[in-house]
Amino acid sequence: MTNWNQTQAHIYTHVQANVQTQAAAFLRELFAVAVAAVDPHHCLPPHLPEFPASGRCIVVGAGKAAAAMAQALEQHWLTTGLLSSSELARLSGMVIVPYGYSLPCEYIQVREAAHPVPDQAGYQAASDLLASVQNLSAADTVICLLSGGGSSLMSLPAPGISLAEKQDINRALLRSGARIHEINCVRKHLSAIKGGRLALACAPAKVLTYIISDVAGDDASIIASGPTLTDASTCADALEILQRYAIPTLPAVLAHLQLASSETPKPDHAAFINPHVHIIANAQAALQAAANFAQAKGVKVKILSDRLEGEARELGRLHAQLAIQVASEVANEVANEVANEVAKDDRQPYLLLSGGETTVTVKGSGRGGRNTEYLLSLCQNLNGHEGIYALAADTDGRDGSEQNAGAWCTPDSLQRAADLSISASACLANNDAYTFFAALDALLVTGPTYNNVNDFRAILVL
Repeated sequence: MTNWNQTQAHIYTHVQANVQTQAAAFLRELFAVAVAAVDPHHCLPPHLPEFPASGRCIVVGAGKAAAAMAQALEQHWLTTGLLSSSELARLSGMVIVPYGYSLPCEYIQVREAAHPVPDQAGYQAASDLLASVQNLSAADTVICLLSGGGSSLMSLPAPGISLAEKQDINRALLRSGARIHEINCVRKHLSAIKGGRLALACAPAKVLTYIISDVAGDDASIIASGPTLTDASTCADALEILQRYAIPTLPAVLAHLQLASSETPKPDHAAFINPHVHIIANAQAALQAAANFAQAKGVKVKILSDRLEGEARELGRLHAQLAIQVASEVANEVANEVANEVAKDDRQPYLLLSGGETTVTVKGSGRGGRNTEYLLSLCQNLNGHEGIYALAADTDGRDGSEQNAGAWCTPDSLQRAADLSISASACLANNDAYTFFAALDALLVTGPTYNNVNDFRAILVL
């Protein structure tokens, strides 16, 4: 009898391990499908105009997807074979991307800089980019390619403010738990290029803006701090945000924000009549692609939202409660079917998808980003609940300051960590989710995706 019990236990362990392997692989495949659906090479060409009939065509931009967008634009125009040498001579430009996000282009220069805290390379690149659109005519066309990350990459402080001051404010805001629209409000009002100022510099040239959205709600004026769009926020708003989050500011910054000349152009500004702005990809498109893929595999799917915000660990707690509720409902259905002798063998798994951008108020000294923090909170609150698996990752391929896109968890994650003397509670308290998942070999490492529609979260209930 003992041998048979041991055999049963071995079979059960093997089956469970196989299920966990397949579930984790399925979640990773979902993430790949979601990212592929918003690839600039697929999304940008349908929106592009014909090459301008006259004047210069200058391509500018910034963000994690900017190089891929620039490459897609070049390939779209060049592979048609219709552009003459004289037309190609009118094409030039420059985009700014994070270090490691560069792709080869023939006519558009790709410059690299630091993200999320700006550096000297970003300052110089932004200066050169702004200089490239000076003294244009009404016959010229500027195509602006924007995506998430563009704000810190185009760091050109307003007159009287140093790069070091902007760096300090950026660091403090990123650690404060402030939301992206609040951070970018401050960035706009301390910048010589963001918040519509790039478009003002391009006048009277025609400006076409193409955007890959990484913000909840797809507000184009927030993405990359809206360098070619008007801005409804004010200097007073920026001051209030700095005060609310107790961000240390030097007298020069406070003085700048009290000047009328520091205000960004507002929606009624004459230079922004009939703006040409196109959002070509967003989180909803990525989530829908993942949902379609899962449904084709026989999985029931619920997209919770593409615009969830708030503290990462709090959202993880709420999603754990939701996943347990779904699992409980499924268990009750099965119990009723068994009692009535109508049990089904083909019950479909459930998949809960969500996107958006959470925040992390940093209080510890650990490693990790908002997606791993969300996942660790989810994992802790699931407390090993059987049959629930999850993945959370940033679609740009990098979660926070580390080199992983995110991570995944399985029902035995807490126990495996405990066997290694790693406490989920201690890691969460220290903002150290990276260490937790690294120890479990559960980090999702993709390298740069050359894209960014923000967070992707998937919870699979078997």
